[in-house]
Amino acid sequence: MTTESQSSTTVLPLVPGDWVFDPLHSSVGFTVRHLGISKVRGRFNELTAGLVVGDTLDTSSITATVALASIDTGNADRDAHVRAADLLDVEKRPTMSFRSTRIAGAGEDWTLEGDLTIGEVTRPITFDVEFGGVVDVPMDGSRHAGFDATGEFRRSDFGLDFAPGFLGDVIKVNLEVQFVEPR
Repeated sequence: MTTESQSSTTVLPLVPGDWVFDPLHSSVGFTVRHLGISKVRGRFNELTAGLVVGDTLDTSSITATVALASIDTGNADRDAHVRAADLLDVEKRPTMSFRSTRIAGAGEDWTLEGDLTIGEVTRPITFDVEFGGVVDVPMDGSRHAGFDATGEFRRSDFGLDFAPGFLGDVIKVNLEVQFVEPR
């Protein structure tokens, strides 16, 4: 495990610079318990992200923004209801965003700490990150890096305490993202 003092000198296994988000090979999904007996799975179809690789972990950062209106649970009626004012209220809370505060790890296993903001409420969150590696794409010569990040938060911490007993409080999030090396 990387310590605080090692964190400032650890170098990411990526070239420094602003990596370009690849939305065609990225996704954000979630699960939430329904009635305490099963899970509803969904995704958000609009995700943007940024990866700035510095010379060390302390000078590197990750950001991501999700358009909450892009929720897709496979049921249009449910999605419309979740977007409505009595539930998620996407007019009041159009986005969910993340900004890293600390990156630690080595090899394939990393930890990403940061601030998650939904509407006007910001809370800390930690993601476990698996670094999938870097690969050269033969068609255009670009280099892609892949990451799988998982974390969870309590929706009540963000003032989203609607439908208690019907919907669980814990939201589990999974991001699969790719970035393209700066040229």
